[in-house]
Amino acid sequence: MPHKIVTNQLRSYPAAKAEIPELVSVKHVFVKTAARLNNCAENSHQPTCQRERHVRGFRDLKCAQKFLSCFGLIRQHFTLKRHLLCALLYRKHLAARFDAWREFAELAQNPSAAY
Repeated sequence: MPHKIVTNQLRSYPAAKAEIPELVSVKHVFVKTAARLNNCAENSHQPTCQRERHVRGFRDLKCAQKFLSCFGLIRQHFTLKRHLLCALLYRKHLAARFDAWREFAELAQNPSAAY
C-alpha cells in the first residue's frame, strides 16, 4: 500500500483514486510541472526510448541497451520507405532483406561453411 501518490495536476487522477476504496486514506500530492524544465534530460535519451517502445519484451534495461546498441547498426537494413511502396512490393523487398540477413547470420555463426 503506498503512503502517498505524486501526480501532476490532471483532474482524472483524484477521480480515479476515489473509485478505489483502498486508496481513500492515501495522501495525494500534486506537483506543478514547469514548462521545459526537463528538456535536456528528456531529449538526451529520446531516440533510445523510441527504440525501446518496439522492444518491450526486455525487462532489464541493461539488456535492452545492449541489444539496441547492436541493433542500431543493422536497423537501416530492415527500414523501408513503406509509404512509397505498395503492399506487395513492400513484402517482396522485406522478404529479400530477411533472406540476406539469414544468410549473413549463418555465415557469422559458421564461417567455415563459406568455403
